[in-house]
Amino acid sequence: MASALDDDEILNDDYYSLLNVRREATQDELKAAYRRLCMLYHPDKHRDPELKRQAEQLFNLVHEAYEVLREPQARAIYDIYGKRGLDVEGWEVVERKRTPAEIREEYERLQKEREERRLQQRTNPKGTISVGIDATDIFDQYEEDYEEMGGGGVPHIEINKMHISQSIEAPLTTKDTAVLSGSLSTHNGNGGGTINVALRRVTSAKGWGEVELGAGDTHGPLLGMKIFRNLTPRFFVTAQCGLQFSSRGVRPGFTTMLARHLDKNTMGYLQWRWGVQSSMNTSIVRDTKSSHFTFAMQLGIPHTFMMMSYQYKFQDEDQTKIRGSLKSGFFGTVIEYGAERKISRHSVLGATVSVGVPQGVSLKIKLNRASQTYLFPIHLTDQLLPSAVFYATVGPLVFYLAIQQLIIRPYVRAQKEQDLEIKQESSASNIAQKKQEAESAVLLMQESVRRIIETEESRMGLIILNAWYGKFVTDNSRKHERAKVIDVSVPLQCLVKDSKLILTETTKTGLPGFYDPCVGEEKSLKVLYQFRGVMHQVLSGDTEPLRIPKQSHRIDADT
Repeated sequence: MASALDDDEILNDDYYSLLNVRREATQDELKAAYRRLCMLYHPDKHRDPELKRQAEQLFNLVHEAYEVLREPQARAIYDIYGKRGLDVEGWEVVERKRTPAEIREEYERLQKEREERRLQQRTNPKGTISVGIDATDIFDQYEEDYEEMGGGGVPHIEINKMHISQSIEAPLTTKDTAVLSGSLSTHNGNGGGTINVALRRVTSAKGWGEVELGAGDTHGPLLGMKIFRNLTPRFFVTAQCGLQFSSRGVRPGFTTMLARHLDKNTMGYLQWRWGVQSSMNTSIVRDTKSSHFTFAMQLGIPHTFMMMSYQYKFQDEDQTKIRGSLKSGFFGTVIEYGAERKISRHSVLGATVSVGVPQGVSLKIKLNRASQTYLFPIHLTDQLLPSAVFYATVGPLVFYLAIQQLIIRPYVRAQKEQDLEIKQESSASNIAQKKQEAESAVLLMQESVRRIIETEESRMGLIILNAWYGKFVTDNSRKHERAKVIDVSVPLQCLVKDSKLILTETTKTGLPGFYDPCVGEEKSLKVLYQFRGVMHQVLSGDTEPLRIPKQSHRIDADT
C-alpha cells in the first residue's frame, strides 16, 4: 500500500511507526500493538503528577493513532495523504459507509477538482530558443594564398540563424483551452515571424477538436482544424486540415495519422500528408523502462528516407540516456549519436553529433530547463573530417566533466545544504517538542524495562547493551561532518518480547522514545546487544525491517 507521507508528515505523526506495525498490518496486529502501548503509558500506573501528565499525553497520541488505523475509511485516506488528509476540504461529504476503494476514488476526485480550479487561474508557458552557429572556419581553412588576408589566422565563428518560439495555454473551462503561440526566425539576416491562436475543446472522453488561426509576414494568414478520436482502447486517429493564404493563392493541406497499440510497450503509426510536400510515413515505436526504439520509412516529394534509432536508458539517479540513429534517403545518409543527463532537479543537458553525406559534421547542444528548451546547433564542417568528428565527440564530454566538477556539483551541494538548513530551521520547534516527548516516554519506560531485563537475564535472553539512532559518519572522506545520534537503548529494550525484537519496515522516527536528530539527512540504527551470553552488533537503515537476534550479527571473540 503506497503512502504519500513526506518529511513534514513524519515530523508530525507517523501512526504506523508509533505503533511499530507494518503498513499492511491486520486489525489483530493493530489491536495487539495498541494494547501493549496502553499498558505502558496508562496514566493510572504512575503516581508522580509530572509522569502522570506525560503518560496521559502519550496515551492520547497512541489512542488517536489506533482510532484512525482501525477504521478502514479513515485509514484509506491516511495512507494516501497522511494526517492532514483527514481534515481536507470536502472530506465531510464522503459517506463513511463506503468501502476504502470507494473512499479513495471519492477523495481523489475532490483533490482533482481543487487542482482544476487552480489550473484555470494560471497559464502554462512553453518555449524554445535555437541559436545556429557556423564554425566551419575552424576545420575548413582557406588556402595558403589567402593567409595574408586580415584576421590574423583566428577562425571566424558567427551566428547565422536564430529561432524563438513561445506558447501559452490558458484553461477557460474544464473542457476548453485557449493556446496563444508565436515565433520569430532569422537566417543570414533575413527572417520573419508568425502568431497563432487556437481553441481546443474536449468533446468527450474519447476525443477533442481544435480550431487554429494564424498570421505571419512570410506565409500569410492560416486557417486550420485538428481533431483527435479514440476509435477503440488500442486504436486512435488524428486528422488535420488547413488553408494557407499567400500572394501565390490558397494552398490547402491535409494530414491524417492512424495509431495502434501493438502491445503494452509498442505503438504503430501510419501517416499520410497531402499538400505542398506530400508523403506517406509508417513507423514503429517501442518504449520500455530501459530502452526506446524507432523504425520509420517515408515515401514523398522531396523527402524519401528510412530511419532507425535506439536509445538506452540507464537506471541511475541522473537519468542518463545514450542514443544512436541512422537515416538514409534521397538527401544522403546521416549517422547521429549522443547522450543526455539530468544535471539538476529541473534541467537536462544533452549533446548529439551528426555525421553525414553531404551534410558534413555538426554538433547540437540541447538544454531543457522545466518547460523551456535551448538549442545550439553548431555546424563544424561540410566535409567528413576525422578531426571534426573527434573534437565534436570528445570536446563536449571534457567540457561537461569540467563544468560538472567545478560548477554543477558545488552548486547542487550548496543548494541541498541550503534546503536542509531551511528545513531544519522550520522544524526546530517541532523537533524540540518531539525530543521532550521522547524523553518523557523514556522516563515512563524505566519500570517496564527493569522488569524486562530481569526476565531476559534469568533466561539468558536478549539484552540491549547500547543502541544509537541517527546519522553516523563512517566514510573517511566525510570526517569533517559531525555525527548526530541519540541513545535509544531503553526504548528498544522496552520493545523486547520473548527474547525477540521486531521492527517493521517504516521509519524509526515515530517509535516511542525516538525522535529525529537530523531532519532531512540519512539515518541508521546501530544496536549492540547480548544474547545467550554472546555479543552481537548490527547496523540497519532507517526504513529497513529489523529482527534480532540473528546469528549473522554475532561478534567473533577474536575480533
